[in-house]
Amino acid sequence: MFQRLSTDTLNWILIIGVILFVIEIAFFHGGMIVSALFSGFFIYIGWKNFTKLWGKIFFWLGLISLVFSILNMLAVRFLIIAAIVLFLVNYSKSKQEAEKINPELPGTNEVNEPPAVQRKPLFDHKVFGDQHTTETAYQWRDVNIHGAFGDRVIDLSNTVLPNDTAVISIRHLVGNITIYVPYEVEVSIHHSSVFGRVHILGNHHGKLMNQSLFYQTQLYDTAVSRVKIVTSVLSGDIEVKRI
Repeated sequence: MFQRLSTDTLNWILIIGVILFVIEIAFFHGGMIVSALFSGFFIYIGWKNFTKLWGKIFFWLGLISLVFSILNMLAVRFLIIAAIVLFLVNYSKSKQEAEKINPELPGTNEVNEPPAVQRKPLFDHKVFGDQHTTETAYQWRDVNIHGAFGDRVIDLSNTVLPNDTAVISIRHLVGNITIYVPYEVEVSIHHSSVFGRVHILGNHHGKLMNQSLFYQTQLYDTAVSRVKIVTSVLSGDIEVKRI
């Protein structure tokens, strides 16, 4: 359905959704947003203590409350209605437009391009729970993930990095990020956080509030094998250290 929409249409839907989101904050004292934040906090506390009975109760109550809070937001209601309307409009157009098939005959100007090979990434997107690399040797793949709750641990000492720039990109809500880097590898770290502490290659920041930090080793620009790390968290600590 979304493939048939123009970029302008999608942009207008997003703009209206953002406007409704701002209206809910400005004129309804936060509306269901405050309730959603409290629900997220309950989910986090419950997940951290999920082995206990009260932790399970906190988690499920928070999850149910979060679902209802999100569904009651003005912006979310608008997006649901817009999605239903767009689905009906596109379905109506698809019934009216007959599919036209143009057979292609073999020609002399065809380019035989090798097919792209799909490979399994190191991490999948995970909303809840911790993630870490294996303790045994593994083949390197660039990391590009986002999550909600839990810790992320990446150990680069158990893999062979390419003679190029290895990329680690992590976008996270609540949780800690730990990255172990071999001594012979040059590193660039760009980290942003709303709340949290930072420990990067011996540099420490006790409190980071809505700030961004950038660190780079001296030989990074000329190194053959190097790692580029880009992370952003809402609340959590980051630690990048040698191993």
